[in-house]
Amino acid sequence: MNIYEKLLYIQQNLKAPKGQYSEFGNYKYRSYEDIQEALKPLLNECRAVLLLTDDIKLIGDRFYVMATAILQDVESNERITNTAYARETDSRPKMEAAQITGSCSSYARKYALNGLFCIDDTKGADASGSKQVKQQNGAAGKKEPGTEQKAAGKKGSETQQKAEGEKPINSKQAAAIRKEIKRTGAKEEAVCYQYKIKSLSEMNQVQYNDAMDIFHSMKDGIQDNAAAAG
Repeated sequence: MNIYEKLLYIQQNLKAPKGQYSEFGNYKYRSYEDIQEALKPLLNECRAVLLLTDDIKLIGDRFYVMATAILQDVESNERITNTAYARETDSRPKMEAAQITGSCSSYARKYALNGLFCIDDTKGADASGSKQVKQQNGAAGKKEPGTEQKAAGKKGSETQQKAEGEKPINSKQAAAIRKEIKRTGAKEEAVCYQYKIKSLSEMNQVQYNDAMDIFHSMKDGIQDNAAAAG
């Protein structure tokens, strides 16, 4: 088999079930590590190897992690590549800078693998609307994402913005979160667990905006909707 025949065989036989579960969004998803494990026996069978690399790209005023997935034929050294991008968030409470980059790398690698091996992940964690990282899927053949439009009305320094984001939510915002919890059938303790807080009163502005983005993508009574689990 040539490299394209091997890729076709892997695409047709790859089984990578969604073995991870999000209590917050009430859906199942797969990680890029899950995909790697599912690929190993097929790569061995086809005499091919999978290589993953990361590069940091400055596009506009934001940093992106560009992940490249490479399927290389051991017998002929032919290769097929696919790239995907994930944008680093400005800040994420309780995470070190290296952890933010690592999280972006995982997202980018996952979508590079999805594109290369034709894995449908439309109902995974990213489809829920989470804004913690913004993935830019790369089609096979490498597609550069467009420059991000700068947010209108951006003011103050990054330090000031970070301080604003760390301010606790007010009672009106807490009520809005509880309203969405009731509408979707989510659990308040699951929301708190997601953001590593003891109660909603400890939630900050960054976490609030992220949570509301997720809720706005969720259907009413999602716990009773089996399709929402993916």
